[in-house]
Amino acid sequence: MDATLKAARRALLATVLSPLIPQIIGSIFNIWYNTVVVNPLLNTPELKHRFAMTVVLCNGIIYPAGVYFWYRFVYQLRPALDALAQRTAISEEGLNAARRRLIFLPWTASIVAAIAWFACIPIFLGALASVECPPMAPSDPGQVCPVALDSRVYWHLPISFAVSGFIAITHAFFLVELCTQQRLFPLFFQNARPDRTPGARPLSLRGRGMVWAVSMCICPLVSLLLLSFAPKTQGSEWFELFVAVVGIGFGVFSVTLIDKLVAHPIDQLRGAVVKVTDGHLQSTVPIQRADEIGVLAAEVNEMIGELRTAQSVRQTFGLHVGRRVAERLLERDACLSGIEETITVMFVDIRNFTTRSKGLSAREVVAGLNEFLAVMVDIVESRHGGMINKYLGDGFMAIFGAIEDGARVNEAVAASRDMLAALTDLNVRMSARGDVPLAIGIGLHTGEAVVGSIGSPARLEFTAIGSTVNLASRVEGMTKVVGAPLLFTEETRRELKGSVEVIDTGAHPVRGMPEPVRLFTVK
Repeated sequence: MDATLKAARRALLATVLSPLIPQIIGSIFNIWYNTVVVNPLLNTPELKHRFAMTVVLCNGIIYPAGVYFWYRFVYQLRPALDALAQRTAISEEGLNAARRRLIFLPWTASIVAAIAWFACIPIFLGALASVECPPMAPSDPGQVCPVALDSRVYWHLPISFAVSGFIAITHAFFLVELCTQQRLFPLFFQNARPDRTPGARPLSLRGRGMVWAVSMCICPLVSLLLLSFAPKTQGSEWFELFVAVVGIGFGVFSVTLIDKLVAHPIDQLRGAVVKVTDGHLQSTVPIQRADEIGVLAAEVNEMIGELRTAQSVRQTFGLHVGRRVAERLLERDACLSGIEETITVMFVDIRNFTTRSKGLSAREVVAGLNEFLAVMVDIVESRHGGMINKYLGDGFMAIFGAIEDGARVNEAVAASRDMLAALTDLNVRMSARGDVPLAIGIGLHTGEAVVGSIGSPARLEFTAIGSTVNLASRVEGMTKVVGAPLLFTEETRRELKGSVEVIDTGAHPVRGMPEPVRLFTVK
């Protein structure tokens, strides 16, 4: 048999056995109570005999019937459990019915135990009240019937069953709940939330607290109070001690259950939230319950999942526009709507890339291009705060000044100079490998452009558009004509600050421009 199936069936057996311990302890408490308190109130052999026979009958009929019904109810989960453990098909309707039954198991255990305990009250009282008087002696016609039930039996006996039963019933509920949540819920709710099971009726935290208060405090105190009104018999002081010890024992056991069912889950939730605040979004809360704690755990897990998704989106967006720029964009304008700004646009292109790629495999072409881009992108974004806006095959377009004050012309020019210096080092490495050295052209222009998300509602691209972008592209193309690897316009030169040595290359006709454009470069 598969190990998973064996473990699942052991969990089902543990669930069947879990309510037996509190029932046995409650029975011991009840039998001793009746022996010490109720039995002395039975003043004839007939009453004592009837009481003893009723104990035998109740323990021989009611409790076995309750155990059988409980066993049958629990083991109706076995077909669904076997299907889930063996990963075989199960209908949604059948699975939901099994889940409802599983959530209802603690209630079923309590109902079965309550019927068994509280049915004893009318059975015992009826059995004792129905005892008939023995035949009277003819010589004494005025003799009074000796079978007169003491009135104190009518309240000692019901309360003894109520106190014993309530303690046993409540602890059976919580033991079954603990067993099912730890051992069966992970199998039945692998991809579902227990709190969303149709028709589920879990015990609320408020109700849980009230039940614990009654079972831990009120029931033992009531038992001790009743003992003060009971007739004193030999050994009754030991029973008072027993009642106190049982009360303390159930109290300690209840505290343990509270720790398992409430305190520990709260600690898990707190730990998960602390991890989230520290930026750790990989952990989840391993709690599967149908009550408020289960709802809270499920919502925390969903929140962590959404934060993980948002982080992934932010990281993905950062891969497209740069991490630092992406963060500023999301902080400033979540809708990423278009705005008009003064920016510096950079176009970079590799000279004769198509010719250079002939004779190379696709893998070699891509590897060489990625090596070049890795160096240039690092210079633009990491060193000088620009934003690589888009890749253009064998080149790219970058923006300086988007979402920031000023056009950042100095950073654009400095980045261009660093790129040319880095290209020299890159060509040395490529030459050592036997590769053909690279040559690039860089064009800069500063001016107004519309910056924002362009496209359809289904597909957007963050970019800049306008005549500034077009002219920057044309300026890059002019580097071939002028013979300088870096060119920029008059508008860019005017924004330069500091002692940058500029060389005027003169006015040149530029395609698409009505007038010649004055172009500059640097040493």
